[in-house]
Amino acid sequence: MKKKTALTIAGSDCSGGAGIQADLKTMTMNGVYAMSAITALTAQNTTGVTGILESTPEFLQQQIDAIFEDIFPDAVKIGMVSTVSLIRVIAERLEHYKAKNIVVDPVMVATSGAKLIDDSAIEELKKNLLPKACVITPNIPEAEVLADIKITCEDDMVAAAKLIFEKFGCAVLCKGGHAINDANDLLYNADGAKWFRGKRIDNPNTHGTGCTLSSAIAANLAKGESLEKAVENAKNYISGALAAQLDLGKGSGPMDHAFILN
Repeated sequence: MKKKTALTIAGSDCSGGAGIQADLKTMTMNGVYAMSAITALTAQNTTGVTGILESTPEFLQQQIDAIFEDIFPDAVKIGMVSTVSLIRVIAERLEHYKAKNIVVDPVMVATSGAKLIDDSAIEELKKNLLPKACVITPNIPEAEVLADIKITCEDDMVAAAKLIFEKFGCAVLCKGGHAINDANDLLYNADGAKWFRGKRIDNPNTHGTGCTLSSAIAANLAKGESLEKAVENAKNYISGALAAQLDLGKGSGPMDHAFILN
């Protein structure tokens, strides 16, 4: 049986709620065969990260080559990549293989506002990776960094998304939240701005929501859905995973990625 395929290039979350583990679950539950190239191992759980062991650029390239030379992915999702050398490897290999349906979750700024990668890595991301993307999925703080403007309302989200689209040539899904609105996301592409309205679900366990959303979009693009339909399906999936009200761990716990099987 032939099946559509998707690759996630991201870090591992040993507690299973975010990163590679969330991506693999999400892609599987959205109907594609999921593969991974790991940028870093992390020791983390619902209360925080206690250790990081990064992949070497050489080994990351070996992983990517192993996948593309055997099972060519129909879509690629890229999560947190924290160093210039790793970003360069990813960008070069994606260019080499002419990868398609690239979704970049530009993990740069935590919900708290703390920067997660240094300025040189951000510049490398902007220069070599974002222009290769079909769509990027920044949260509000990340969109502020990429557009270099402050976002305090929905009009600011539109202005920022337009600037990012014009600067990098990729569609932008600017994620709501962060005190701007109730889970309303804005897609901006060549057709202009389109809002995807959502109702915030009362669930404190939101570990891995960004990873999950971008992976669900990638899975739907792999299956041949339009970008708008892929975003719509991804938002519906993440709403279901949150509404299942899984409650694990002592901190902000994971969602129930397999809620469809319940």
